[in-house]
Amino acid sequence: CHHCKSRSASVPTDTSKIHYEKFWLYRHCSSVQQRDRQAQKAGQLFSGLLAMNVVFLGSAFISSMIFNKVAITLADVWILLSILKVLCLFWIIYYLMGTSRQPHAVLYRDSHAGAIWVRGSVLLFGSCSILLNVFQIGYSTVLVHCKSKVEIVFPIIGILFICTQAYFLWHHSKDCIQVQHNFTRCGLMVTIATNLLLWLLAVTNDTLHMEIESQLREVEQRFAGKAPSSHPIGNETTLCTCPNTTICKVFQKGYILLYPFNTEYCLVCCSVLYVMWKNVGRRISHDHILNTKPKFKLQGVVFGPLLGTSAVIIGACVFMMYQIQATSLDPSRQVLVIYYSYYIVLLPLMSVGAVIGTIIHALEKKELDTLKNPTRSLDVVLLMGAALGQIGMSYFSIVALVATDPSDLLNSLALSYSVLLIFQNITQNVFVIDGLHRRHTPPGKEEDTKEEQNREAYSQRRVSVLELGQEIRKASLSYIHTYSHLSWKRRVLREISFFLVLCNIILWVMPTFGAHPLFENGMERSFYGYSTWFVIVNFGLPLGVFYRMHSVGGLLEVYVTA
Repeated sequence: CHHCKSRSASVPTDTSKIHYEKFWLYRHCSSVQQRDRQAQKAGQLFSGLLAMNVVFLGSAFISSMIFNKVAITLADVWILLSILKVLCLFWIIYYLMGTSRQPHAVLYRDSHAGAIWVRGSVLLFGSCSILLNVFQIGYSTVLVHCKSKVEIVFPIIGILFICTQAYFLWHHSKDCIQVQHNFTRCGLMVTIATNLLLWLLAVTNDTLHMEIESQLREVEQRFAGKAPSSHPIGNETTLCTCPNTTICKVFQKGYILLYPFNTEYCLVCCSVLYVMWKNVGRRISHDHILNTKPKFKLQGVVFGPLLGTSAVIIGACVFMMYQIQATSLDPSRQVLVIYYSYYIVLLPLMSVGAVIGTIIHALEKKELDTLKNPTRSLDVVLLMGAALGQIGMSYFSIVALVATDPSDLLNSLALSYSVLLIFQNITQNVFVIDGLHRRHTPPGKEEDTKEEQNREAYSQRRVSVLELGQEIRKASLSYIHTYSHLSWKRRVLREISFFLVLCNIILWVMPTFGAHPLFENGMERSFYGYSTWFVIVNFGLPLGVFYRMHSVGGLLEVYVTA
């Protein structure tokens, strides 16, 4: 504390005979620090228990809705979640208008928290979730004769909650709040619990999907010349049928297309809120503040961008072919073969790159970064946890394919895809986590000074057509000079990291925008049943998408620090 520093500054230089533990002031200052740590742990424990009780209560409601739809209905679950959303809204508004504006409320800001790609993903997925709620409101309004009013009110509250939470996370994700610790921790934990329950409901709620499935079966039966079955699918007594109008089909298709974005939004918000919860009451040292993060520069890489761009272009073509065939009435097996073949070629290349990068990390003599960093700790946990989504789906798929007919061409491709996906997730996690814990070696000051002088000279004069050509030539020579002066280890690490970044981007885009062969090829769905496989896919698919997106951030960090 301040008294201890002033006291220690005034003592004589010969301190060999002085025992500070006997002084009352020393004991007083140390006890204050100890009480502060105990209060922080107690506040974290209490807020964690509060969130755990909220999650258990909501999980009990959702489980009761699944197994006993008569006693607990979907409307009851929506009412509970609406109450939680309103409570979170009140707390967020109080934080924005009251807590954060108090004197000395935000003395420190965590530079590692709330990276631009994380906040950008919050805005992207939040916008898609808002559109999802708009489509849900429109769909329920069209079918208002068989839908309850709660199905219209719930998405309206959801839109308000998403907008307020996105604004809150965009502007305050880096805060290390120094006032109202316990109340802020409880507010953050209740908001985390609400997002977890929204994610759990999105994973298990297949009401609209069952309605669409029943309508598709009726269409197939009519084409086959059979009368549609009178009993509905599932446990619902009545299912609303979308009238043969364009607006209803648009709402229906938009809802299905945007459905994964809502689950993705909940997961991203939980991760950002957890970092904020860890930063409540945190005091960042002066050295930690001065430790600036390295900047992203596209220098020293040639083959990684070329191979990665090729993978992105080929993947985009495969994705467009898949989307065209998947939306037709009679999707062919050929497009699934092309889709799985693309993955079977790309995944081994990514795995080999990750293994080579891990070996180079082992050969390097960089020191490990042991500074306390809640963001990095959360990144490691999220990478390991999110990978379980794709790994879990792959194992379920392997069991179904081996138990049915693994000799079939499509099944053998799907089996190879699942095995390679497991191996790729594991190798990439090892490479990224090892890279995140390496200490960054800053470049020399002379290079930075030269770059600044070049920028100033360039900005102070107008560039003519001839000068522009000379500048391009100088930039090319500077790029080649930088590339040739990098050590081979750093060069290979940058090439691998950039290649994996582009590969993870295309592997994020394809499932995010509707390429779901694990659900559409029909093999696993017929093996496990519609409802069971729906839960498995909706549990693993958002985690897989979140894993690819989070891997991009981790790989960029590895690229910058290489």
